[in-house]
Amino acid sequence: MRAGLEYQEIHRGGQTSWWRALIGVFVLLLNFLGFMLFPLVLIALFTVYFVSQGDTYDQAIQHFTGDTVTPASLAFLNLALASAIPTVMILTYVLHGWLKPGWVASVVGRVRWGWLAICLFLSVLALLATLIVSALLPSAGDAGDVGGHLNPWTSTTGQFLLVIVFLTPLQAAGEEYAFRGYLTQAVGGLFRKRWVAVVVPALLFALAHGAQDAPVFFDRFAFGLVAGVLVIMTGGLEAGIAMHVLNNFLAFGLALLFGDMTDTLNASGGSWWMIPSTLTQSLVYLALVTYVARRLRIATRTSGEAAEGATELVGQTPSV
Repeated sequence: MRAGLEYQEIHRGGQTSWWRALIGVFVLLLNFLGFMLFPLVLIALFTVYFVSQGDTYDQAIQHFTGDTVTPASLAFLNLALASAIPTVMILTYVLHGWLKPGWVASVVGRVRWGWLAICLFLSVLALLATLIVSALLPSAGDAGDVGGHLNPWTSTTGQFLLVIVFLTPLQAAGEEYAFRGYLTQAVGGLFRKRWVAVVVPALLFALAHGAQDAPVFFDRFAFGLVAGVLVIMTGGLEAGIAMHVLNNFLAFGLALLFGDMTDTLNASGGSWWMIPSTLTQSLVYLALVTYVARRLRIATRTSGEAAEGATELVGQTPSV
């Protein structure tokens, strides 16, 4: 790996071209649509499970295509999105000059687990700031996801909880590997401007969530922008994964306690009043991570072959 490359430039340490990027994006799209190896294997396994539990084949398929979210269908969705991780690793290795898949994680060629743990702690601090701001704002009356009464505890609630705790982090990581990982490096390999490598994946991330009104689209686009900036400023996916995991824990947790999982998972409408609170979380988190990353001298550029060793806290954080 060439020394001195920022995260979005890593494909230049292997091979990059418009057709390689186009093939990679197309394969990722097929993966999210369920037409690649990993999602197809999951569909087959889950279908066998549902049939073994007494469902007919048509009933088993309904779990994937129906409107109501169940613990099993949420587990399938999380694992299907998590399958983007091995897909991105394979694309990076095969399409871009046999680059080690670890370069998708960070500029040191692997996940920096200690830094990820710090980012998870910082994301909790940002959440506390969000709760304070949310308490001062009018209720998002048309959001419709959270009610005023605590839901009763049932066996289904327990099953949802297990799926959320164990599989939601994988789902969040899968989306980060796809959008802030492969897409950022693919776009960054083609264009010299950092802002292009941030904006394009953020726009595709928001569009990938399907039909949605303006506040929800803006919220997801803003999330993608902040996560994209964090990738470049910290040299890896850890900060974005931590923020994504906590966001999903919060959304699913509130649905479990007060709302409805189906409405939360398929949310397409919201109020502009939710934007100040979500922006508070993202911007406070951005400020905290930037400050701590600079203090710890988190690596933001590759350091050649030495980057494959143990060194993590080297380099300086660039501005974006």
